[in-house]
Amino acid sequence: MDLAPVQLETPRLLLRVPRQEDFEAWAAFMGDEEATRYIGGVQPRPVAWRGLAAMLGAWHLQGYAMFSVIEKSTGAWVGRVGPWQPEGWPGPEVGWSIVRSHWGRGYAPEAAAACIDWAFDTLGWDHVIHTIAPENDRSKVVATKLGSRYLRMDELPPPSGALAEVWGQTRAEWLAGRAMRP
Repeated sequence: MDLAPVQLETPRLLLRVPRQEDFEAWAAFMGDEEATRYIGGVQPRPVAWRGLAAMLGAWHLQGYAMFSVIEKSTGAWVGRVGPWQPEGWPGPEVGWSIVRSHWGRGYAPEAAAACIDWAFDTLGWDHVIHTIAPENDRSKVVATKLGSRYLRMDELPPPSGALAEVWGQTRAEWLAGRAMRP
């Protein structure tokens, strides 16, 4: 499967399938305690490598997974955002994780909105969720900016088993709110 042509673009960001060249930035991100607090915590380089490989594997198995987020103005890898639904997941998710040095720039909602459009328009999803740690107020702000709302509590599959808030919306709700988004 040729995944090279699969990419999304926003005014400031390029979202593309992860590549091996992303590993150094990916590993640095996964080594940041604050940035990974709500996504499973710090990972040593070998575990981060397996995480990148798993993301690429999901692309090949499902035809979608999180994109690498590239800042157009600098070419820097600034995070991973996109559709995600591994075995046992509570539903079709669009998730986000941005490197801490780029927090507060609006990259998470900008990239996530492009991914939600893609999930509805290309993947044919009828709803989207976001799994958020109950204490992760920053992600709740992003979810709210996207027009999502709290739906329920759910348990993430092993090995995590953590309880997460599930936020989300339907395709119809997303389309109705599209005109109000920048």
